[in-house]
Amino acid sequence: MKVAVSSNGNDLAAEVSPVFGRCPYYLFVDTESMEFEAVANPALSASGGAGIQAAQFVANQGAKVVLTGNVGPNAFNVLQAAGVQVFTVAGGMVKEAVEAYKEGRLQGITGPSAGPYSGMGGRGMGMGRGMGMGRGMGRGMGMAGGWGAYGAQPMTPTPPSGSPPSASQEDISTLKALTESLSQQLDEMMKRIERLEKKEKE
Repeated sequence: MKVAVSSNGNDLAAEVSPVFGRCPYYLFVDTESMEFEAVANPALSASGGAGIQAAQFVANQGAKVVLTGNVGPNAFNVLQAAGVQVFTVAGGMVKEAVEAYKEGRLQGITGPSAGPYSGMGGRGMGMGRGMGMGRGMGRGMGMAGGWGAYGAQPMTPTPPSGSPPSASQEDISTLKALTESLSQQLDEMMKRIERLEKKEKE
């Protein structure tokens, strides 16, 4: 199977990039042979829509899985529509990330793990003060390795100049998707706790 890894370098020893749409390279790795191809991100310098362009590029290369630090709502929607699964990686080398995926140690996500414009200047989620969720969910529980996991500060996002007036609607959509994702992950965690408690009593 071919997986795509967002990377800061062009080989398996490079660090996994914490961002998807504006990472320097994508490494397309064959999970069986570990042969890989490093391709410079064609959307890296895009003035806008980098996540969408990057997601379309990765899907067109035949990748079935993406391993990355965080992925925004637009990129996630494109990948999901193309049938590409997304797994979050909390740092480390590309080779380690692929091995972790093969061993089933990575967390698959069902929604975006970063907000709109999160790749622009490292603003991260930009939800802390407004929603009161930034540090609580990120630092405290580390859900899906996304919220604040890469030093993003909880502040109001600053959209790039010339952004469409529908940015607030994008934020609402992102919040809904993140809430659904977190809810599903919380349910899974509670079920796992119940199974472990039941096993201890046996």
